[in-house]
Amino acid sequence: MAEPIRLSKLMSERGLCSRRKADVLRGLAPAGRLDIDSQGLLVFTQDGRIAKHLIGADSEIEKEYLVRVAGSLDERNLARLNHGLTLDGAKLKPAKVSWQNQDQLRFILKEGKKRQIRRMCEMVGLKVLGLKRVRIGKVMLGDLPEGQWRYLREDERF
Repeated sequence: MAEPIRLSKLMSERGLCSRRKADVLRGLAPAGRLDIDSQGLLVFTQDGRIAKHLIGADSEIEKEYLVRVAGSLDERNLARLNHGLTLDGAKLKPAKVSWQNQDQLRFILKEGKKRQIRRMCEMVGLKVLGLKRVRIGKVMLGDLPEGQWRYLREDERF
């Protein structure tokens, strides 16, 4: 039985990422997704329990993103990003959002609604220029090249 693995986004062309990788990783399914305009870490598994643990509605697993943005953000709107926004009529779980540098934010989320980070940024007047998932739980993307994958190490179990 294969162990969960991770990989970075394979292709940037629309729709090719998941189809091409599915041919290589038969029997495995992604635990979560990245939208077509994002890149970074994906975890693949054959175990639905692991997928549910990572992305289910009750999941407490952190997902960390580096987000390049354009626009200005005052303290009030930074506070809103952390714990004051509603999407699709539902209040979001608290987030950890902080400045990484002058044009990049670090988001740490415990949920993953459709295009959540992009929509959150739009609500406070920011435009997302780039979005990269760098961590899921204890699993870091590190220097894994785009399009490559590897098995998880023992210390990276969920």
